[in-house]
Amino acid sequence: MQSYNYWSAPISGLMNITSATLSNATHQHENDLIFASFNQDTTSLAVGNSSGYKLYSLSSCDSLEPIYENDSEEVYIAERLFSSSLVAIVSRETPRRLRVCHFKKGTEICNYSYNSKILSVKMNRSRLVVCLEESLFVHNIRDMKVLHTIRDTPPNPSGLCALSTNSDNCFLAYPGHSSVGELQIFDAMNLSSKTMIPAHTSNLVAIAFSPSGTRVATASDKGTVIRVFNVNSGTKLYELRRGLKRTAHIYSLSFSPCGRFLACSSNTETVHIFRLEEQPRESEVISQSPPNDSWGSYFNNMVSASASYLPTQVTDTLLQGRAFATIRHNQSGLKNICALALIKKSLRLLITSQDGYLYMYGLNLEDGGEGTLIKQFQLSEFRPLPTSGTSPDGTSDDASMDEASPPKTNPPDDDVSYADRVKNRHPHEMTGNDDSDSEKFHEMEKATASPPRECFLLDDDGEFPPMQDKRAARP
Repeated sequence: MQSYNYWSAPISGLMNITSATLSNATHQHENDLIFASFNQDTTSLAVGNSSGYKLYSLSSCDSLEPIYENDSEEVYIAERLFSSSLVAIVSRETPRRLRVCHFKKGTEICNYSYNSKILSVKMNRSRLVVCLEESLFVHNIRDMKVLHTIRDTPPNPSGLCALSTNSDNCFLAYPGHSSVGELQIFDAMNLSSKTMIPAHTSNLVAIAFSPSGTRVATASDKGTVIRVFNVNSGTKLYELRRGLKRTAHIYSLSFSPCGRFLACSSNTETVHIFRLEEQPRESEVISQSPPNDSWGSYFNNMVSASASYLPTQVTDTLLQGRAFATIRHNQSGLKNICALALIKKSLRLLITSQDGYLYMYGLNLEDGGEGTLIKQFQLSEFRPLPTSGTSPDGTSDDASMDEASPPKTNPPDDDVSYADRVKNRHPHEMTGNDDSDSEKFHEMEKATASPPRECFLLDDDGEFPPMQDKRAARP
């Protein structure tokens, strides 16, 4: 998934969704969030407020288990790499600096500075992308070398971009024009431009890749139509209508883990979920037909048959896919992000809202219709982290670390990274592209190793052995 993720100033739009400044919104709440982001497979949630940021596990419908809490600084970006202990952080105090940390050990692996404010960060197991207002930096995530820089991009003050979570189809998408909805697709693995898709006539506000990385969904600032394209050919596969007359500001798009459903949240009181065909025909736009032999299906067939007699604009509007399911909530006007997550083998819709709550809804995947609220969690409430046994995210505790104890504190020089402490070296002696220090990114390389095919999650203990043990084993 997709990363869905931020809404801190001045970001607005997609949660990797991304988002906009919550503090400037019309509605104010004492529990207002600065940002919220789901990780790539929607197994955890990161949220931040003025006192720090927190990570939660999304493994249960009954409880929201905290994984990690940091209250030492005001963070506006926190991106976790799948279910590993790696998290990319940007703070308001140093908005041009990216830090990659191991949150379980309380250590910093590396930090890099850029020439302007970091607006968003996207990761998969092969690449880490840093988005500035007029450029994007593509890093090799295993050693953080800058592999490619996309310079002089159209002004992108919201930091809108998306990176496929699938390393086999490792594509980066970002706006290609400042006033119309051109979507640029970049092959982040082969470091070459893929294609340009004329997605909308107005500015893009939301982008999301399917889990396979073969489809990309887009929405514009008009907020009425969502389109899905084939990444390789640029062909439009689906045109989905959120509404006929009522425009809206779309905050987020989210594919389900299976890729068959697409959710869309906005500033209205309704979240729309569309059902997509498993194998769409690429020669024409596929509209989403209502299930079974319903009146809606009959109507669509009649419209198709009379297409030659109706004006093109009328036919296109009537054939656009309608929502298969909807969620109605009472947070109209509040900024939010949504995600479709598989929890206990059931597909759930999650909404994180500016009011400081996470809402969890159940869906009827056979008949669609209106979803039901299962649970809501107040994100400002914290419970003590577990002291032993299994971590809330399903990973075993590191034998060398007691999670009941507070995170390790940094040395007096806040710029000293984990790698520098291992090498006993001052940070000013290194650069972002130091090729000689391969050991520095030992844990990054372990975290980005592909998991077994039958398992989508990473095991922290296996992926992050204690650094000193590894070094001691060397002859």
